This record gives sequence, C-alpha cells and structure tokens, in this order.
Amino acid sequence: MIMKRRRKTPTIAAGSMADIAFLLLVFFLVTTTVDTELGLMRLLPFGEDSGVVHERNVLEVLVNADNELLVEDQKITIEELRQLAKTFIQNAEDRADLPLRVEKDIPLLGPIMVSKQVISLQNHGRTSYKTYVAVQNELAAAYHELRDDLSKRYFNQSYDALVSSKAKAKVAAIRAVYPQRISEAEPYTQ
Repeated sequence: MIMKRRRKTPTIAAGSMADIAFLLLVFFLVTTTVDTELGLMRLLPFGEDSGVVHERNVLEVLVNADNELLVEDQKITIEELRQLAKTFIQNAEDRADLPLRVEKDIPLLGPIMVSKQVISLQNHGRTSYKTYVAVQNELAAAYHELRDDLSKRYFNQSYDALVSSKAKAKVAAIRAVYPQRISEAEPYTQ
C-alpha cells in the first residue's frame, strides 16, 4: 500500500502585511497636499472710498434662478456684459447716469480722472455654477481690458507684460485708475 503524503499549504504571514499597509497609509497622508483654496478671491477696497456708496456709482448685476442676467433691471446676455461693464467702469464721457469721476494724481501717470465705480453682483441660490463663473469672467475681463488699454497708452506695454516683469509701481498705478471693485451679496432665494 502506498501512502500519500499530505502536503502542507504554504501560509503568508499576515502580521507584517498590516504593518506595511499602515506605513503606506501614513506615507500617503504625510506626502499628499490638499488644495484648500476654494472660490474666487474678491477684496473690497477699504479706506478713503469705504462707507456709503452713491447709487449712481453702483452697477447692479443679478443672475436669477433661470440663469438670466439682469443689469439695472434690464435683461442682457452674458456676451453684452463685458462692454456694458467697461462703459460703466470707465465713464469716459462723464455721463450723469454713470459713476462719478474725480481727478487723482497717480504716481507715474500724473493727474487722471478716476471713476468711483462699484459692481454689485448677486446670484439666486439656484444659479448654475457655469453661469456664475461666466459672469465673473466677463467682469474680470472688463477690468483687464481697461487696464491693458491704459498700460499700452502710458507704458507701451500690455498689462500682462507689466505684471510678468514685476513692475510693481506701474502695475499699482494702473490698478489705482481701475481698481477692481466687485461686491458680492449673499445669494437670494425668492
């Protein structure tokens, strides 16, 4: 009679596997960075212009629950917003229905007319994120285009070139003429 030997099945030591898994977990927790910057940065100016803002100096931009854009209670498209905002911010014709302009002596530029404009933005709670970002982009582009035109006129360089070359005094002068003033109100739900 032939006896068969029973073979032992090899086993894996599980104790060290748990240690390895724990070390990998700790390694990934320590080396992973979490981006905590959320949202769009908006900083309202404080100082001489803070306080009560005259009604003619405020452009009201509302986005309703249907993602429709209302500027001063008139329905417009997002494509029209940039030019409308530029006209409001600049007030080149010194119109009485647009923001008040005051003369300021800006270093590197000299005496120049500066608008006391503020853009007030309010969204409905159900406004889509896509529409919200599109409106923000158009408002930021309006400021950027005005700054770029002024930079080319005074310094023969684009605004982006000034920022890239770290010409802080020139950038500060351009921003003093066109400070980005976007006030965001809490979303409404009515």
